[in-house]
Amino acid sequence: MNSLIEDEKIAAICAQFPVLGNSITMKPLGGGLTNKNYRIDTSQDTYVLRISEPSSSLLSIDRNNERINTARAHKSGVGPRVIDCLPEENVLLIEWIEAKTLHASDLRHDDGLLERVALSLKKLHSSAAFEGDFYFPLIRKHYKETVVSRNYFMPVDYLELEPRIIALENAMLQHPEVKVPCNNDLLAENFMDDGNKIWIIDYEYAGQNEASFDLGNLAAESDLTDSQLQRLCEAYWKEHSPIKVAKAIAWSIIARYGWVLWASIQEQVSSIDFDFRNFGMNKWHSVLPEIKGNRYQQILDILMNAEP
Repeated sequence: MNSLIEDEKIAAICAQFPVLGNSITMKPLGGGLTNKNYRIDTSQDTYVLRISEPSSSLLSIDRNNERINTARAHKSGVGPRVIDCLPEENVLLIEWIEAKTLHASDLRHDDGLLERVALSLKKLHSSAAFEGDFYFPLIRKHYKETVVSRNYFMPVDYLELEPRIIALENAMLQHPEVKVPCNNDLLAENFMDDGNKIWIIDYEYAGQNEASFDLGNLAAESDLTDSQLQRLCEAYWKEHSPIKVAKAIAWSIIARYGWVLWASIQEQVSSIDFDFRNFGMNKWHSVLPEIKGNRYQQILDILMNAEP
């Protein structure tokens, strides 16, 4: 292949995809924390090449499910199309979306975006069932076992506060939602706006889960205020529901607590140049006041006292 790509490894991977043809160029894309992404241009089209980290299995990522769920998300109308893959090499080739990547500040300062995001999430959650279940209480326990058994970094008081998280998880079981296809990793940057609709990308953690997890995790990752989360929930559920808002807040607390140890694992095993320790501690400092403060008890009381 007459490639203009200087990186021999990437060029060799590209050579295995017939659609990439001759004379291609490559541009690294930032943002990936468990994979490396590249924009690949040919004379006919543009694609995104995703090369996953071999250690991602420690993070409860199933790359086969990622490929299947990305394709199913595309059928829902909000996800990019899967072009091809190299399963043994953990490589996925997907279509390029010509759209603006959103950031947390966009979601915080444009209420209209929250309503449009809710619409796209509703489409995703109404699509064909995803492969695999994503139940975060089990995943965070897996993270904890990995960190403890390998003596990875853990913040002071982390284990001492786990009973409060378990109590919150148990309270959530009193109000179970029907499991739907969820992204489960809704950073603001996983939304793209083409002016007509909001696309949702990156399905490596995708699986069947409660819609409230996506809403709560989204709010936590973008640092939405309580009033903004309430507007997001109302736009999604088409009603004012204090229990739905409480569930989203509870999931945001549980998720941030768990993602702290995700970062501890990544700090030790990832080849990506990124400050995972700082990332995890930012999560910890964000959630710690909520676990220890009045907010925790308020949410727990709502969950425990609301009618099933």
